[in-house]
Amino acid sequence: MIPQSRRDFLTQTGGGFASVALSALLAEELRAATPKTAAIDPLQPLKERLPHIAPKAKQVIFLFQYGGPSTFDLLDYKPELLKLNGKPVPESFKKHPDKVGGVFNACKDELMAGPWKWAQHGQNGQWVSELLPHTAKHIDQLCQVRSMYSESSNHAPATYLMNTGAILGGKPSLGSWVTYGLGSANQNLPGFVLLYKVGGLGGSANWSNAFLPAAFQGTQFRHEGSPVLNLQPPSELVGVQRSTLDFAQALNRKHAAERPGVLDLDGRIASYELAYRMQSAALDIGELSMETKETQDAYALHDADKSKAVFGRMCLLSRRLVEKGVRFVQLYNSVDKLGWDGHDSNTEYHNRNAAQTDQPVAALLADLKQRGLLDTTLVIWAGEFGRTPMMQGNKGRNHNPYGFTIWLAGGGVKAGSVIGATDEIGLRAVDQIQPVKNLHATILTALGLNPDDLFFENNGRQERLTGVAQSWKAIPGVLG
Repeated sequence: MIPQSRRDFLTQTGGGFASVALSALLAEELRAATPKTAAIDPLQPLKERLPHIAPKAKQVIFLFQYGGPSTFDLLDYKPELLKLNGKPVPESFKKHPDKVGGVFNACKDELMAGPWKWAQHGQNGQWVSELLPHTAKHIDQLCQVRSMYSESSNHAPATYLMNTGAILGGKPSLGSWVTYGLGSANQNLPGFVLLYKVGGLGGSANWSNAFLPAAFQGTQFRHEGSPVLNLQPPSELVGVQRSTLDFAQALNRKHAAERPGVLDLDGRIASYELAYRMQSAALDIGELSMETKETQDAYALHDADKSKAVFGRMCLLSRRLVEKGVRFVQLYNSVDKLGWDGHDSNTEYHNRNAAQTDQPVAALLADLKQRGLLDTTLVIWAGEFGRTPMMQGNKGRNHNPYGFTIWLAGGGVKAGSVIGATDEIGLRAVDQIQPVKNLHATILTALGLNPDDLFFENNGRQERLTGVAQSWKAIPGVLG
């Protein structure tokens, strides 16, 4: 090793020191230029916050169709599939690699058309299956995206993706991001409410706040009886409830002050206050007997089909919640643990689930419109993926992540439009293919949130619903 003088050493390393200093300066500039999200008051986390841009919608109702509906049996008419019913899959459709899941490996080499009739509806003559006679009456209000693409062919990861933007659990849900960004108009109710009897596979990770403050997690309201249990205190405690809570909260704040930065403590303090305020507000929300008989019948609240009545109640509760200013409401259709997941009998499962959901969904759209709420409420109907046009098992269909339809209505949506397309048999999206992050970006944009500006610093990283900055694109043509 050749010995170096101090002068030589400093000459050779000076550039390195300068580059370190320059990197630090650039990092400071970058941090200064990064847009900041609105500060969250830990004791008033749901206080309304200004959107980034002019919003087209103020609230969301997400009608999650758990199990993966076969959308070419519902909305995406495929006359070629009808023609090829019972025949082998043409070789041209087998040339594409199955990057997500081997749909061909689990299916018979036989195409299967559904048994349902189709008819044209609305001003543009859009085709709708006889499975959805009530939704068909509102077809001119819907914007259909027929080219959605998922990154998983398994229920839990695909459901996580649709709800959180990632196929693994542990990320904040769409509803949590929206309430984190905007707060809620009603401080006496949660900003993000869930309505379900059986939630999506994967459980609470689908509506978790994850690393966001605890106030933004989804709160389940019951689909029958009182929306929240134990809202009314025992009679002997009514007179001292407020003073008891004040004393407990003083102790809680002292405890939290000694542990700065522990967001769960602030969230717990806020949740106690919300629970107190919710006592009268939530009881009022659940009092459906106040609705007219005409409204109750429209939502099928007393239908002989109990699953239809349950889903109808959830749809009516969702209208009452957004009417009261709740920011984000999500319903899960499944009341039997399986939803649309017709592996063995596609006909049976789709008959059952369409009968359960069609009338209540149509009633919700009509009710929102009649009350002037549809213009400010974004309604989304979507499952986690679609199904194969090839037969599986005993006239069933397998999961298909490569092409499926979702629809949006209300707040800012270009009504009556159809975006994208699947191929002739409904297997793959072939025109304007849309990953789930683009749907999320569209929803955030409709609410006045810039997807790149909606982030949370977690472990030194800016986390976003839509992933890496500028990796998304709002679906062209959805928002008018």
